[in-house]
Amino acid sequence: MQAADHTLKEARRPAVGLTVRAVLFDLGETLLRFGRLRPNALFNQAARLSYDYLKGLGQPVGSFSRYWLVNWIGLRWNLLRSWISKHDFDSLAVLRRHGEKKGIHLTEPQWLGLVETWYRPLAQQSHIESDLRQTLRALTDRGLKLGILSNSFIHASSIDLHLQRLDLLEFFPVRMFSYEFGFRKPDVRLFREAARRLGVQPAETIFVGDRIDADVRGSHAAGMIPVLLSAHTNFGKRFPKGTHRIDRIAELPDLLDNRIKCG
Repeated sequence: MQAADHTLKEARRPAVGLTVRAVLFDLGETLLRFGRLRPNALFNQAARLSYDYLKGLGQPVGSFSRYWLVNWIGLRWNLLRSWISKHDFDSLAVLRRHGEKKGIHLTEPQWLGLVETWYRPLAQQSHIESDLRQTLRALTDRGLKLGILSNSFIHASSIDLHLQRLDLLEFFPVRMFSYEFGFRKPDVRLFREAARRLGVQPAETIFVGDRIDADVRGSHAAGMIPVLLSAHTNFGKRFPKGTHRIDRIAELPDLLDNRIKCG
């Protein structure tokens, strides 16, 4: 069966009478707001940080200009392959594979440290809603299970560290990233697997995200209740009729009180 058969062709509405037992969130432009990015500037910062990290460990990195070029080409190549295959790559596996070919040998904690240096400039640009922790606490106090489902090639260890620093990690026992699978959102298999790991049915699950194509359509196709969060990624775009829409995650408790049955 082709991947396309697992997306919009299986669209269905949540079963009538079921109550909400879980909320799944996208990561970028949902839980973590990055705004409009400057990819070249972020790459330059990350390249310098990672180069200095490796050099400090006595690794054979050569000149910075060559290191920058090799990694720039490598990133572009892997992004192109991901775009063609619709399968996100594992950034840690890529760094390790190419690094070892260049004679770089690190311990497991050092490899995790390296991949974190590549993510750090992006992480530092992010911000969250000032009352996000209180909102998540209000949701869990209702007995709701929370999780994260994101299309990402950033390694889970780096994201977990970021969430931990923001004091948010404890809220999300289930965290799924597309690089761990052979497909990405809007493939319904990801949404259904996330629901399974949370121990709920898709129809009992709200999915909050910023992308109409990946988040709204994908979660709806899986039988979930989609909630679109306003962001620059969906500004001015039409969204499917019946989609719940919020401007802030803090609006979720009111949405549950007034428009969606929570149990």
